[in-house]
Amino acid sequence: MVQKVAVIGAGPTGLTSIKACLEEGLEPTCFESSHDIGGLWRFKEKPEPGRANIYESVVINSSKEMMSFSDFPPPAEFPNNMHHSEVLLYLRLYAQAFNLLQHIQLQTTVLSVRQTPDFTVTGQWEVETEREGGQRETHVFDAVIVCTGHFTQPHLPLRDFKGIESFEGRYFHSWEYRNAEGMQGKRVVVIGIGNSGGDIAVDISRVAEKVYLSTRSGAWVVSRVGPGGLPTDLVGTSRMDLMIQKLFPSRINKMVEKNLNKAFDHTLYGLKPKHGFFARIPVVNDDLPARIISARVQVKPNVKEFCGSSVVFVDGSAINKVDVVVFATGYNYSFPFLPSALQAKSGYRLRLYKHVFPPGLSHPTLAVVGFINALGAVNPLAEMQARWATKVFKGSSTLPSEETMVKEIQRDSATMHQRFSCSELNPLQVDYMPYLDSLAEQVGVRPNILSLLMKDPRLGLQVLLGPGTPYQYRLTGPGQWVGARQAILTQWERVVQPFRTRVVPEPETKPSSRLSIIVIFSGVTLLCCFCYKKLPLSSLLPHSSDLLSKLPGYVP
Repeated sequence: MVQKVAVIGAGPTGLTSIKACLEEGLEPTCFESSHDIGGLWRFKEKPEPGRANIYESVVINSSKEMMSFSDFPPPAEFPNNMHHSEVLLYLRLYAQAFNLLQHIQLQTTVLSVRQTPDFTVTGQWEVETEREGGQRETHVFDAVIVCTGHFTQPHLPLRDFKGIESFEGRYFHSWEYRNAEGMQGKRVVVIGIGNSGGDIAVDISRVAEKVYLSTRSGAWVVSRVGPGGLPTDLVGTSRMDLMIQKLFPSRINKMVEKNLNKAFDHTLYGLKPKHGFFARIPVVNDDLPARIISARVQVKPNVKEFCGSSVVFVDGSAINKVDVVVFATGYNYSFPFLPSALQAKSGYRLRLYKHVFPPGLSHPTLAVVGFINALGAVNPLAEMQARWATKVFKGSSTLPSEETMVKEIQRDSATMHQRFSCSELNPLQVDYMPYLDSLAEQVGVRPNILSLLMKDPRLGLQVLLGPGTPYQYRLTGPGQWVGARQAILTQWERVVQPFRTRVVPEPETKPSSRLSIIVIFSGVTLLCCFCYKKLPLSSLLPHSSDLLSKLPGYVP
């Protein structure tokens, strides 16, 4: 029987895994190699080998409501898209609220995880650790959760760039970047247009003579600011939106791309990729188009070669007297402490059932949590993985046979490679809400929309037509949270709160005896024509609960 669980890593994934263990009555011990929690979101003044690093200007791409844990809404006063320091504060509040810190051993590195000699009987693991002073210990655990992420091993493909050894300037991987200090007046080439490449190009362009952003494939660029100034990821992410997208995938893809090109023409700006919008995670950047239109950033094709201080591109153009090159070329993923047999691949991805469990173990007592990628926030995905994994450990959820799991892994890999633009550096991608729902089904917490609409229409409409926030997965079933309903009904209030730094009075309007209200729920429009006397236009706020309460005869 599983009781003692080792959790490796105290970033967001590790923290939610500790909590999931506690919810199941398990005894977690978390090993964190650094001196503090936070993982990726703990800014480090100097790069620390083997650990994820971020730069000073990082702002999270997902809005606070979408990236929150399912039973811990962010404070209303927090900005919708938080600076990395605020994300770390949220994680500290989460750890304190659920008393997670007492289960974490800081400055303790995991050296190896291996099966005990009697694994076929017990399913136990030997975990060898080393403390900062060099003291080594071997512990025996009933189960292990790996939460080390995949932004720790920079991918620096120098062999792909002819003449790099003769380059007279400075070059480094984006993993080392902290800020634009030392870039004043320089000519800088940034290679790679992922989110880091876009951010760094913009950051440096504020002080450099010129920045050249080199991209092999292009990218779709999305702003954090959506329609009406609301967070982009709160629009078009409802369950109804998902149904429509599933029915008309090609049409929805064209519509999204058309709307993105209305903001700025991706072809004109040299950014249009060959892949469709949903085939790869887009670049989230509010400033890049403005830096391009002012020529502070120039978009260039792939680099062909380096010649002294010159950079030559595949179209024959060249930039002379380049001072700095930043390789924003992604990361390799590695789990050096795991046995090689557990690192087998299916295509580019790890061979894991539902991206969590190795299929070949006689006892399913090892899980990988947080090694996932989707068009959505990682925190809710990792939390649901952890909830499922701990239920499997506990025995309240069972896995299918090895043969069945292997077949499903192969099928999922084939489908994934058809739908998404996967590679060694982008090994996996899933559909955000369908993946969450598939795991929620295993846990027993998938919301029943029809039942909600019948029993609680106000809440049901929010779940169906509102943004797909994580609180939905605490409404029913194991781990049910009494505050989930209220969290959903008040989510728009928390969205609006940070904007209330200067309240602008609304102009008085004449009441209308007949009014057609267009209610917009997360990008899906419902036309509700009705008669209502003296309903002011100012009532049309992005609070669906307020709108519903104005419907004639509606009772919450």
